[in-house]
Amino acid sequence: MSDTLEKFHRRSIRLKEYDYSQEGAYFITICTYERECVFGNIVEEKMNLSSIGKIADECWVKIPEHFPNVQLDEHVVMPNHIHGILCITDRVGVQYIEPLQRQNRYQHVIPKSLGSIIRSYKAAVTRISHRNKSLEFKWQRDYYEHIIRNEKELIRIRQYIADNVLRWFYDEENPINVKNRSRG
Repeated sequence: MSDTLEKFHRRSIRLKEYDYSQEGAYFITICTYERECVFGNIVEEKMNLSSIGKIADECWVKIPEHFPNVQLDEHVVMPNHIHGILCITDRVGVQYIEPLQRQNRYQHVIPKSLGSIIRSYKAAVTRISHRNKSLEFKWQRDYYEHIIRNEKELIRIRQYIADNVLRWFYDEENPINVKNRSRG
């Protein structure tokens, strides 16, 4: 690959042969652009949502309305990211934002898949935020996912999500800790 193409080529972080539209539980983390703390702040071990944070939370809770094949589990909106567990079931329904025209040959988004769910969620939060005059809001490209393989792992991840607010001041993604690390 030429240097120019290599510069713009990004490798997928998804499992190459895995079908992300199949039934299963997925631990998701979605970050704001440059990890900017736009969703609110933590005061006295409690998350206080900003207007954009409230939009992000409300849209998350509404995912099953737009994707009837999805059930939600634990989730938390943090200052600069969201953690949540999505469970894709075999129930079939109509999707909220499914492209009607020919898909971009580079995106390969499969209908009712984890990718289409997250893409729709991010688009809805962005659209509503911009409509509410928060034009500076942007997401980080992509998202992190982990396929939850068993009940023990599910319980551990639920606890991780539930404790996230309490651990914020020690979190390596907390901008205060990033600054301190770069000074050290």
